[in-house]
Amino acid sequence: MSTTNNPIVYAEGIGPDRAALLTEELGIRTTWQLLEHYPFRYVDKTQFHTVAQLSNAPVEVQIKGEITKIEEVGPPRQKRLVATLKDATGSIELVWFKGASWIRRSLKLHTPLVAYGKVNNFKGKKSIPHPEISAPALSNDLQSALEPVYSTTDKLTKKGLHSKGLSKVIRSVLKKELDEISDPFTEEFAKQQHLISKKQALYWIHFPSSQAHLDAARKRIKFEEFFFLQLTQIRNKIRNKDSIKGYKFGEVGQNFMNFYNNHLPFELTQAQKRVVKEIRFDLGTGAQMNRLVQGDVGSGKTIVALLAMLLAIDNGFQAALMAPTEILATQHFEGLNEMCQPAGIRIELLTGSTKSAQRDSIHQRLQSGELQILIGTHALIEPTVKFANLGLAIIDEQHRFGVAQRAKLWKKNEHPPHMLVMTATPIPRTLALSLYGDLDISIIDELPPGRKPITTKHLFEKNRLKLNGFMQQEIAKGRQVYIVFPLIEESETLDLKNLEVGYEQLLRDFPRPQYQIAVVHGRMKPEDKEGEMKRFATGKAQILVATTVIEVGVNVPNASIMIVENAERFGLSQLHQLRGRVGRGSEESYCILVSSFKLSGDAKTRLETMVRTQDGFEIAEVDMKLRGPGDIMGTRQSGQLQFKLASLSQDGAILNWAREVVEKLLAVDSQLNDENHVPIKQHWKLLYKDKWGWNRIS
Repeated sequence: MSTTNNPIVYAEGIGPDRAALLTEELGIRTTWQLLEHYPFRYVDKTQFHTVAQLSNAPVEVQIKGEITKIEEVGPPRQKRLVATLKDATGSIELVWFKGASWIRRSLKLHTPLVAYGKVNNFKGKKSIPHPEISAPALSNDLQSALEPVYSTTDKLTKKGLHSKGLSKVIRSVLKKELDEISDPFTEEFAKQQHLISKKQALYWIHFPSSQAHLDAARKRIKFEEFFFLQLTQIRNKIRNKDSIKGYKFGEVGQNFMNFYNNHLPFELTQAQKRVVKEIRFDLGTGAQMNRLVQGDVGSGKTIVALLAMLLAIDNGFQAALMAPTEILATQHFEGLNEMCQPAGIRIELLTGSTKSAQRDSIHQRLQSGELQILIGTHALIEPTVKFANLGLAIIDEQHRFGVAQRAKLWKKNEHPPHMLVMTATPIPRTLALSLYGDLDISIIDELPPGRKPITTKHLFEKNRLKLNGFMQQEIAKGRQVYIVFPLIEESETLDLKNLEVGYEQLLRDFPRPQYQIAVVHGRMKPEDKEGEMKRFATGKAQILVATTVIEVGVNVPNASIMIVENAERFGLSQLHQLRGRVGRGSEESYCILVSSFKLSGDAKTRLETMVRTQDGFEIAEVDMKLRGPGDIMGTRQSGQLQFKLASLSQDGAILNWAREVVEKLLAVDSQLNDENHVPIKQHWKLLYKDKWGWNRIS
């Protein structure tokens, strides 16, 4: 970071008008922000093509030859200048539609010339419209530079701040301020990591003289961006464990052992056993646990959560599980209650729909300590809900809760309870390290034995009759069908088959009373939604027509078909979650993705990925490459992920390397007091405005 960070208005060639426009259009207020406006691509002026090579050439080419002919062609008002450029292998026309008289003066017959531009192929004849032209360099290597190309806007271009204009200003700023730029890495530290200096990296990122120089600059800048993010998160995690006292769960007692030995409904997978061991270790340290458990749809996170809650009970504490919706909370309660009752564990459900008398009873039993486990929605964090001794709080689908909501759980006991957060949305490792680097992460990467793969097919609208016949066959076997639509009603802007039209069509194809169809969408009253869901869950309706309200929290083992209409309109994560609603019983299950013929490249990739694999983590990686990390996680950590150059989808190896370096560094010098590390601490304080400490709640 520059120690002066001068206002952009004082940069050579800028002035008040251009400075105001740079701020308005690109958010650039200082010379440092201008230097961080990195090129988004480079024009390779190191490579030359011959005319004969143009059929296999890239979009933009550079040719060296000599002009053999110059003429103006076309009617008076549409005249164009055409020059023939010839090399040893053939010739090509250079064409200018504007500025012909000025260009003509700069062209000379039988004189060496370098032309650069896009090749146009019209009726089999190749030309380069409006090429850049220059005299070849005198040295043998001719040209030897990667020319930077900067993002700009129409308004800036009109003021002369097109890509080349920005390049000129940046070169001027570098010349004047390069020596003022401080480096957070000492020469010794940079040498240990095989990194170039900050000054060298800044110069080469803008004006590389070779691909090797550009690669070295990118490596240095990306490493630094990841390094300081990881430094923040790992330091937060260390301070959390050192400073936040947690309740020590030293006992693996009667409740845990009784349930594990006598009531566990199935053998745990090796992945589940590993995660339970990680949780047990955390709970026994005396420091507060902050752990994220990631698991694909159906990987068995709930049983892991129950075993963690039993550890709390065995140590004299209560446990709570908070889910984002009433449907999901109810599903958790019903599943856990079925397992807890035979083992004598006292468990209750608290949601917005809980009746007053029952609510009062729950409050009383909770405060007395009689109630051991409470499952619920946001109702758990209401001020009236008081625990006798809350020791473990579990949050399911935690990205659906805000920090303030999660913080309220912390205040339910004298010391913050242990926190276990769970997500069924697989997150790529690089994204998990960036979003949750201050949490310990456990991954359940193995499905329970016996779960059959779900057959996934992509069909077009023309296959509708065939699809209806298949549904009728499955319903005749006693199975049930989900049909999911992207919209509730007609949209003027999107040509989509909507839920209302689809429902009317289904009533014609699947008439009553032979077939019963339930309908669920986001605009329904909660009680109506619950009623329709109940009809489907109890088997009174064979088909459930829905929007994505069923994406999370529906468990109907008898449902064996998931049909997604206009599947090209859904994201990969959504499609994967929807597919996870079937395949929960013992029968063969199917996911049918129905789309139109008009598919974008990204839509094709999404649908092909769904058909090819059921690995949620592989799907998440593809999703991140298509959409970027910000879109996957919404705005939850938007400020944290705004790297200037680094990419979570492409630079995972650099992220892992930066994290390892930070872990080793803090292991030997946790306060960064070593003279080799002091500049790192100073730079960190500048970046984070002196907030040297942890400031996040899991």
